[in-house]
Amino acid sequence: MVSASETARIAADGALLVGDLVVPRGARGAVAFAHGSGSSRHSPRNRAVAEVLRRAGLGTLLFDLLTVEEERVDAITAEHRFDIPLLGRRLVAAVDWLGGHPATAALPVGLFGASTGAAAALVAAAERPDRVRAVVSRGGRPDLA
Repeated sequence: MVSASETARIAADGALLVGDLVVPRGARGAVAFAHGSGSSRHSPRNRAVAEVLRRAGLGTLLFDLLTVEEERVDAITAEHRFDIPLLGRRLVAAVDWLGGHPATAALPVGLFGASTGAAAALVAAAERPDRVRAVVSRGGRPDLA
């Protein structure tokens, strides 16, 4: 299975978020990952899930909801990890980015949220009901949405 992959750069809230987009040939959908605090797009667990999804014919977007500097501040102050409106807006920006990308524009989108990322996924799905077709929560905090 041949895949197209690239580094995603998503503008949101005055920040530039970085991610990894991989779209297998003939993809039937795309899944954006929203992780919780202390995790990143480099998480071995999320990368393993993404690989299984790609083998099943789904594109994946693993990206960081916070910038490197925001992560640094959050590690000390915890000021961003529970800012669900911020995380939700950034996930909406990722959904919109997928809608404007040639490889994913025509594909339905699913959101995979872990921890506080699950709450952000619910917020984004509510903001983009015509675009987001599924939300999966792994060990999430949907109560924060």
